[in-house]
This record gives sequence, C-alpha cells and structure tokens, in this order.
Amino acid sequence: MFLDFFADLRAEGIPVSPKEYLTLLAALSAGLHELDVDSFYRLARCSLVKSERHYDRFDRVFARRYRDLAATTAALAGEVPAEWLEELTRLALDPERLRSLEDDGRSLAELLETFRRRLAEQEGRHEGGSKWIGTAGRSPFGHGGFAPGGIRVGGRGGARRAAKVWERREFRNLDGEVELDTRNFKVALRRLRNLVREGRAEEFDLDGTIAGTARRGGLLDLVYRPERKNRVHMVMLLDVGGSMDAHVEICERLFSAARAEIAGLEHYYFHNSPYETLWRDLRRRPGDELATVDLLARLRPDHRLVLVGDAAMNPYELLEVGGSIEHMNAESGETWLTRILAAVGGAVWLNPEPPERWTWTASTRMIQSLMAGRMFELTLDGLDRALRELMRRGGAPSGS
Repeated sequence: MFLDFFADLRAEGIPVSPKEYLTLLAALSAGLHELDVDSFYRLARCSLVKSERHYDRFDRVFARRYRDLAATTAALAGEVPAEWLEELTRLALDPERLRSLEDDGRSLAELLETFRRRLAEQEGRHEGGSKWIGTAGRSPFGHGGFAPGGIRVGGRGGARRAAKVWERREFRNLDGEVELDTRNFKVALRRLRNLVREGRAEEFDLDGTIAGTARRGGLLDLVYRPERKNRVHMVMLLDVGGSMDAHVEICERLFSAARAEIAGLEHYYFHNSPYETLWRDLRRRPGDELATVDLLARLRPDHRLVLVGDAAMNPYELLEVGGSIEHMNAESGETWLTRILAAVGGAVWLNPEPPERWTWTASTRMIQSLMAGRMFELTLDGLDRALRELMRRGGAPSGS
C-alpha cells in the first residue's frame, strides 16, 4: 500500500532506494509506530530520507498523499477532529454577527495590559465566551473563534488580523534547488543586468588577438581583456511563515531562478515586516542572524532590492513600537522599511496575492504607499514589469 508513496518521493527528486523502502516496511511490521499520523510521519521520514535538505520535499509529498489520514485515525480512536469543531464554530457565527464584531479601538498597549490581567485572573480552560483566554469564542485572546485585532494563543491563524501570536514559531528555508518551471523566471531575471568590463585583463580576447596578429604581419599577438561583470547587485528580502505558507511553491521558483541568474545574490528572511534583525537561515541558530544596520551600512545606490511577501498583517506591526507579532521591537516596521528603501538605488515589492485582494488589508495599502506604488504581482508579467522599473530607476541599460 506504500508503493505509490515511494514512487511519489522519487518523482519529487528524493533519492530513496528500495533498501529504505524495505526498512520502512520492516519497521511497520515490528510495530515501531503508534496508531496516529504523527508517529507514522516520523517513522517514514527517519526510514526514507537520508539528508535534511530533502525534508521540505518529503513534507510536501506526505501532505499530498496522507492529508486525510489525521482525520481518519482520530475517527478510529473515537475522537472528533479539532478542525471539524472549528468549522462548526465559524458556521455558528452568521454574517450579521461577524459584522457586529468590530475592533473596539483599543491601543496595542491596552490590549497587552488586558491580556496580562486575564492571565493573572484565569484559573482554568475556557471554550466560547467573550472574555477569557480560550477557544471557539469572541474573546480577543485565544484561537478558533473570531475577534479582530486580538492575541492568538496557539492554534492556527486564518484572518491575518492578530496583533500578537503567543506560540513557538517554526519556519523553514525556501528550497533553492527547485528547477521545475523556473526557466521563465530565469529569462525574466536576465533583464537585471548591466554588464561592464572592469578589473584585471585576464579573459582571452579572440577577436582582439586575430586583429593584433594581422597588424603584426602574422606574428602572434595575444590580447586579453577584463572580464564582464554585472554592475547591478541584488538583495532579496523574503517574508516566510504564517500566511506566506500558502505561497511557498512559487516563492521557491523565484528564489531558485534568482540564485541561478544573479551572481552574488544576497538574500535574507523576515516575518511580515523587516525590523532590527534579519535572518540568513530560518532555523534561527546563533550566528545566523544579521543586524539590519549592518546590511544598511553595505547598501549602495547600485544595489537593487526585491522584497517578496503578501504584505498582509495587523497594522500594529507596521506602525507601533512593540507591534511585532513575535517580539517587542524598539522601532516600528515602517521606520525600518523606510530606512532600507532609502539606502538602495531601486526597490520593488513582489506580492504573490492577486491584485484584487490587495485592498482587503490595511497593511497592504500602507506598504503600497511606502513603496510609492512599486508593488507588483508575483507572476511572469508582474516580474517583468518590476525588473523594468528597477532598471529604469537605476538608469542602467537592460541588455542581455
């Protein structure tokens, strides 16, 4: 029953062999897993995947093949899946009631202070209701219900309007080895070139050698010239995690194409908005972070900046000190974004969401304004227009 799973893994480019497949079957026969999807996932990954760099691909295949397994095993165990309860809760909130649940206008500081008081006062678990920290209610604290601009405690997000999230944030790096459907992205990115010859004359010049030899009456005259280099330097800042999880595939294609076409590409990660720290690796190990001021010190007018994200977040994250969903930032996201934009010769924002949705969130409209309208849809046409804008602002020719 696992042969299709085995074939899917190989089709995804994971080097799994019959030996690993037989190892998985032996482990299952020995009863080394429990009757739940998480246990089977861990056993299968341990048996079939030999390198951490293939974990993302394994996760995608597993999700496609066994996305219904969690609900099935829960039903076998006599439990009602939490997802079903959440959907019932949302159905119970009819459109008229949803319209009545408007943000009460509290500031971020007032919201956090109220949350601290609830933590101190609450003595047990709560479900439903409009005050305590719980699930499936209208309280601004908890998850699984509906309350604009609250603090999500655990659970999954959906409305993209939480002011803070209290949970451990687990992100993953984009797969830079994705090749499928990246060719058109690569062709588009070749527009971002301004080739000049500079440096030491180390490249053999065939035409110059032929002309020089002819001028010397047949005596060999070897001619060398400086290598052609791209004068444009590109920095890519990628929003990953949260609502961007739905756009991982297209972002990986863009990232793979950029890494293949742009020599010396610098890339860093952020979540929702850049703040005082950017990340080279989303596992956030010590030494992987970069102070944003250090990046600003290196940026020059010949740098081009490409930001990738859906720009959908709570407005606090852009406008407020301490508004970050993950930490208490000393300066607002708007302040940091403005500094970064001022340090480069040109910048664009690529948004994987369709343009008709950009008006749905206030934060997207704010970032459009900060970018002076230079937000483009992450499609081939949008990327082409974005790169034309970058080269136009830099005043550099766009030859290939």
